[in-house]
Amino acid sequence: MLAGFAQFERAMIRSRQAEGIAKAKAAGRCIGSAGRSKLNEADKAAIRERAAKGDKKAVIARDYGVSRETLYQVLKAA
Repeated sequence: MLAGFAQFERAMIRSRQAEGIAKAKAAGRCIGSAGRSKLNEADKAAIRERAAKGDKKAVIARDYGVSRETLYQVLKAA
């Protein structure tokens, strides 16, 4: 009996969540960070310059507030 109620409650939570996401998308709000970059083109160019100069990659990443993986992706795309 309790399991049935829990399933019903979970389904209600999912439907409310889906409704909220749909409203946010309709209002033009972004959900998550997919497709957005913290770095603009000027930042990417500056990162490439600093890496070419020999600055440590961990320091560069920390300065721009990104992970080292993101930094390596920027450098690889160059």
